Amino acid sequence: MSDTTPALSAPELVGSSTAPPIVELRGVGKSYGNVRALHGVDLVVRPSTVTCVLGDNGAGKSTLIKVVSGLHQHTEGEYLIDGAPVRLNNPREALGHGIATVYQDLATVPLMPVWRNFFLGSELTRGPWPVRRLDIARMKRVCDEELRAMGIVLDDLEQPIGSLSGGQRQSVAIARAVHFGARVLILDEPTAALGVKQSGVVLKYIAAARERGLGVIFITHNPHHAYMVGDHFTVLRLGTVELSAAREEIALDQLTHHMAGGAELAALKHELAQVRGVDTDELPKDPDAAPATEAGADGAADPDETREEHTA
Repeated sequence: MSDTTPALSAPELVGSSTAPPIVELRGVGKSYGNVRALHGVDLVVRPSTVTCVLGDNGAGKSTLIKVVSGLHQHTEGEYLIDGAPVRLNNPREALGHGIATVYQDLATVPLMPVWRNFFLGSELTRGPWPVRRLDIARMKRVCDEELRAMGIVLDDLEQPIGSLSGGQRQSVAIARAVHFGARVLILDEPTAALGVKQSGVVLKYIAAARERGLGVIFITHNPHHAYMVGDHFTVLRLGTVELSAAREEIALDQLTHHMAGGAELAALKHELAQVRGVDTDELPKDPDAAPATEAGADGAADPDETREEHTA
């Protein structure tokens, strides 16, 4: 497989912030009995933008995917598609609105050829009814054309999709969703189980999907991957929105700090110091914390140094 997509660059935000949203959540929540999994979540997905949803395990990312994809109905707030309130009953209704989901397990058949997986469940046929036959030549041609349009070039479409790398399989799944009319593409942690090189491949195709006018919801727990392609960032914590910011409003280290729960880690560090009976200054510094000022690691100036400056 060769890669013909351009190198990643900082996302262009010109015009994307003014386009009407395809999907919008207003104060959306989801409860399972007495358990509130989501509460008060706002999210806007526009054409040609990548909206990154970040959060640790249990933050509510999976529940959010299920609500947007139509697998579960929201129990509070409003869910709008093209400005109209909707209440999706199943994923098929979401697909009818152009909302496609690529899950982490990809739902592919490893021993089937690439082109069969591309059209799995939506095979092209020819001939009179009721003896229509699979139009294999056409499916291979369309599969090759769509993959090339996304910058994916495979030497042999007959090879089992299980023989491809994880990044290549993710890329084929993205191209498939685009071909079948997706306007909003939900990606469920597509880089979670991939190495550095294959993660880069997937990130390039996310950028390519944005260039084709799709709105992308990129679910991830990796702020570095999110910042490479994201236009807007939403950080979830315990089912609520901890942070919502456009790319120009936040730096990578700040995003990492929110994602890592900087305040919680600082409190934990002090608790551990008390248990071990050591000075907190002897504990390793948090590499994910937001950069502090030169004077103090906690972001405030050292009072001793301040006094020395005044007495100098």
